[in-house]
Amino acid sequence: MTGLKSASRRPARRIVASWFFAVVAAVLLSVLLGERIRNVLFDNWQEAKPRDLAATDVRVVLVDNASIAAVGSWPWPRYYFARLTEELAARQARVIAFDIFFSEPDRTSPESFLSFYPETSAAAASEIRKLEPMDKLFGQVIGAAPVVLAHAAVNDAADGSPVISEAPIDGKFPPKLESWPAELAAIPEIEDAALGHGLVNVRPDGDGVTRAVPLILRASGKPRTGFALETARHALGSDRITSNATYIRVGNRTIPVDAHGRMRLHFGNFPSNRIISASDVLGNSPELKADEFAGKTVVIGLAADGSSDIAATPIRAEEWGPLIQAQAVDTILRGGWLERPRWARWVEWFVSGTTALLALGIALFNRPYRVAFALTLIAIPIACLFLFRIHGLLIDPLRPMLVGGSAALGVATSLFALARADRERLRGALVQERIAAAETEGELQAARAIQLGMVPPREKLRNLDPRVDVDALLEPARSVGGDFYDAVKVDDDHLAVAIADVTGKGVPAALFMAMSKALTGSALSQVRRDPAAILASINEQLLKDYGEAMSVTMLLAIIDLGSGDVQLACAGHDHPIVVGTDGEAARIELEGGPPLSILPFDYPAEQLKLERGETLLLITDGVTEAQDSSQRLFGSERLLQAGTLSIGSASQTCRSVRDLVRDFEAGTEATDDLTVMAVRYVGA
Repeated sequence: MTGLKSASRRPARRIVASWFFAVVAAVLLSVLLGERIRNVLFDNWQEAKPRDLAATDVRVVLVDNASIAAVGSWPWPRYYFARLTEELAARQARVIAFDIFFSEPDRTSPESFLSFYPETSAAAASEIRKLEPMDKLFGQVIGAAPVVLAHAAVNDAADGSPVISEAPIDGKFPPKLESWPAELAAIPEIEDAALGHGLVNVRPDGDGVTRAVPLILRASGKPRTGFALETARHALGSDRITSNATYIRVGNRTIPVDAHGRMRLHFGNFPSNRIISASDVLGNSPELKADEFAGKTVVIGLAADGSSDIAATPIRAEEWGPLIQAQAVDTILRGGWLERPRWARWVEWFVSGTTALLALGIALFNRPYRVAFALTLIAIPIACLFLFRIHGLLIDPLRPMLVGGSAALGVATSLFALARADRERLRGALVQERIAAAETEGELQAARAIQLGMVPPREKLRNLDPRVDVDALLEPARSVGGDFYDAVKVDDDHLAVAIADVTGKGVPAALFMAMSKALTGSALSQVRRDPAAILASINEQLLKDYGEAMSVTMLLAIIDLGSGDVQLACAGHDHPIVVGTDGEAARIELEGGPPLSILPFDYPAEQLKLERGETLLLITDGVTEAQDSSQRLFGSERLLQAGTLSIGSASQTCRSVRDLVRDFEAGTEATDDLTVMAVRYVGA
């Protein structure tokens, strides 16, 4: 018994080992490539459903090619920025945010002008020096308008940089803030007049794609607000910003951030009617509505040929930096950010483990786990896509699908290898049995005698019970096999019928058939009405006595003679056929299990119902595998064709099957026993 248990555990161990290595490989692959693949998937989601920016209150004023052509080459004199600021302020812009650096003096200042023309007379130079520097005038204009300036976090700052005021941030900070040694600010004349300032540093991910904008950074050892956050803060009229390890709060907005203090954007296509050329503003274009900027947040930036302020986003290979900042400002003001929660990774690993275990359950426990696994694989991407579209949450479906799919592949590979090994073993055993069976004609004759002596006489079958008409025939081939059939009443109202086929030929097959038939009779007398339990009992005893040396297919049916209800159990045998009173035949597909004496198995009990006059037809592979001279197989479909089988007694049905097969063989020598059994339900 101990040896039997060890043998039965061996396939399970192989399956678990294959499953384990597949899961480990998938986990390693997910860890190595997970971030890259995940970002590509999330980018595709954004590309399929970009954020709708039609209702944005942010306006973008771009110094574009048309502006350069109208005003002159870059950088522009501060005069034009002063005019631009005055015009936007006059149009009642709520916030004017310059995504442009003013870290150097104006090139057209009096001192700069004189440096270009050193031959200027002293009197003329004196008069020129009396002119107000344009930086000072620009600073005065900024001081009268709600202006936010751009700063940059850098590695080195120029000497004499202005002292920068503390950022209005309270609370703790995300643990991995970007940190820079220094900060590049505007010149003092401009810096001191501005309402606020923010860092425009936006670092792309490792693949060069910009997916997030930092809301808080560190420069010169101090916390600093990002350009978009500072602009939105003034647009919301908020004095302070509250920070936490996982969120930033400004006004009534609570924005989730990652460990680097970055807000992940759901990108969209900025509406073209919200983008205005700086030349149109400076020229007071009649196409501009009078209230175009009233109460709006305005981002000003450079977007002309030669500008390096370009970045790739999930939905565009090239996007102007000012438009990215404008989308970040709009996201803070209106919501719509994306969030990859801190718990997402743990959920993904948990679901990955669950799907992997379900894949293992398919091999060990079969059907219930198969359904659960399929439903889980379908539900995972649907749920993740739903969370993205409705709640802006980024949960990766690829990790659990990769781990679960790899686990299923590992299990399937192992099952295929085991099944193939079983087939090869059975094929080898069959070949050896045929060789042994062909050694002497005397052995064949002995086998025939054993085989025919084990099946009940046909006359006995006909007299079993008036409520059924039973008949069977067995015609051994020249190479005798191990087919047999039997029918016995288990009690007054129940009839058991069985048909079986031993894999093998000659005396060994006949003896194994005799053992199988004896075990069947013994199990019927003990278990009586449960065909599944009967097969399990026979299988257990055959494994104990014979191991895996030989096997037998069997179909067992228990018929309720009063109602016509039939309980069936199948061990690798041909499916039964039900012939109606009109001659229509239908094959009954059974789930069944492997042949007996292969491996321990719980065979399922299955049911059908016979109406009065219907016939239950049982056959062996001597019918379906019969060959003609061209080596074509008879199959089972020929029996299902309308009008093929005789309608009448069980004997007529058996003869019609036999005649169909022999006509098909057309004189070709049969290679296997032909066994047919028919049970016509007459009823009370």
